[in-house]
Amino acid sequence: MRLLIVGTLEGHISTAGKIAISRGAKVSHVNSIEEALASVRSGQGAELLLVDVKLNIGDLVTRLASERINVPVVSCGIGTSAEAAVEAIRQGAREYIPLPPDPELIAAVLEAVAAESNTIIHRDPAMKAVIALADQIAPSEASILITGESGTGKELMARHIHVKSNRSSKAFVAVNCAAIPENLLESELFGHEKGAFTGAVARRIGKFEEADGGTLLLDEISELHPRLQAKLLRAVQEREIDRVGGLKPIKIDVRLLATSNRNLQDAVKNGDFREDLYFRLNVVNIGIPALRNRPQDIEILANFFADKYAEANGVARKPIGQDTLNTLQRHGWPGNVRELENTMHRSVLLSQGTELAMDATILQLSGISVGEPAAPSFAPTTPADSNSTNGEADFVRRTVAEVERDLIIDTLQHCLGNRTHAANILGISIRTLRNKLKLYAENGLAVPMPGEVESTAP
Repeated sequence: MRLLIVGTLEGHISTAGKIAISRGAKVSHVNSIEEALASVRSGQGAELLLVDVKLNIGDLVTRLASERINVPVVSCGIGTSAEAAVEAIRQGAREYIPLPPDPELIAAVLEAVAAESNTIIHRDPAMKAVIALADQIAPSEASILITGESGTGKELMARHIHVKSNRSSKAFVAVNCAAIPENLLESELFGHEKGAFTGAVARRIGKFEEADGGTLLLDEISELHPRLQAKLLRAVQEREIDRVGGLKPIKIDVRLLATSNRNLQDAVKNGDFREDLYFRLNVVNIGIPALRNRPQDIEILANFFADKYAEANGVARKPIGQDTLNTLQRHGWPGNVRELENTMHRSVLLSQGTELAMDATILQLSGISVGEPAAPSFAPTTPADSNSTNGEADFVRRTVAEVERDLIIDTLQHCLGNRTHAANILGISIRTLRNKLKLYAENGLAVPMPGEVESTAP
């Protein structure tokens, strides 16, 4: 765990740092938001920012997002002021820690971030076999291609491999090739020099350099533009990269992992993906089975997500009703673990009574596959609709704004936070989408950032 402390923490920097170090974290410190941004741009990296609540946390979160730097922010401040905690979280902080720092609380936050990044919840023999293979090849230096349907947990598997590798003490850096516009992805991967293009206001270290000595994950590699495929092939073969606007090559040492939910062999045959790059990446293939093919995982995952979102939303933990569990077991889960996670989150929020009941578990039982969204149908409501015990009744009892909000957020999650893709699917302009997301965020709703959603799926 790499922890960056930002600000003075009211004089408690030394104490907080010692606690974190005693829990296995590598700690560094800067005084301001500008220095924090410079640190993460320079490739020094951080897996968690511990930020003084007196600093402008909203500005930091916004600027991190604008540069597609995905790192959680936790705020710290004197006392246990509810107003300070609420304001910090409203601005984008994940948690608020009162000062002086409590060792157990800081340890819990560090462990939560690590667990969120690395834990694979499973019970099914099919998944156990996959993890056994991953554990066997993790200590090697071989490039690995991780394949599977959307939502199966490919990035989580990549993190698991890194933790089990000989590079576990070094950085793990992930790039979602589908979530970053093609004209920005080259700079994201290889970095750029100041003035290399409009908007390049400072030198930016790319993900290859940031991951030097560690592991680089190229998520959804099939979406990489052919021009960048050639540059990536050179980086893999020569173990060196060129920054955009740079004058000399830079040596790098990374272990490369890649994921795809498409059949790359078909992409090679169709001329969409370079064959030589495919063979470089696919030294070992790990295929993650769909959730419907690992049925013993459904109950344990459902309980895990029920506990997680009960705690996150400050509500009492409820057991899953047997009827609900039976329905979960029968469902085909076209969206896999991500769909199950979203389903349990809604169930935790909407269930009435003493258990998680089926009437609150909103399942996509229409047979529409995730990845092939259908246009919404606004058929007239009949009396029969009002008495329905299926999902339609939930729409009757909700406002148009609520239905629209959930549709937008679900679509954005499906698109891994990519605003452009989500706007195209929804049939609205990117400006309209951004305005609505800004409104949701101001009202305290967690809005997925590019590349953020996949990191939460087991």
